[in-house]
Amino acid sequence: QVQLVESGGGLVQAGGSLRLSCAASGSTFFSIYTFGWYRQAPGKQRDLVATIGRRGSTNYADSVKGRFTISRDNAKNTVYLQMDSLKPEDTAVYYCNKDSVPYFAWSQGTQVTVSS
Repeated sequence: QVQLVESGGGLVQAGGSLRLSCAASGSTFFSIYTFGWYRQAPGKQRDLVATIGRRGSTNYADSVKGRFTISRDNAKNTVYLQMDSLKPEDTAVYYCNKDSVPYFAWSQGTQVTVSS
């Protein structure tokens, strides 16, 4: 079964940076899928933050454009999210998954907390 593990979250001051990683394992066929990063703040729905296609094309939510960069290493079955100029409103649990249904099972995510 496909397994997704997010890492790299933590506590950071406003204006700081974090780099998140999402490692896929199992029978994933990782390289054929568009993958996305999602985030969910307390009491809010899960929102799509950024996507990256199998050939590297990217899309971003307006709220993170110019600050976040999504990338992938297909040889390592890993997708990354570089987050710069972080703001308190970026505070959320961040998840990765493929950007299509059926989704892989959602993992536990990684907590990002931005203090002011």
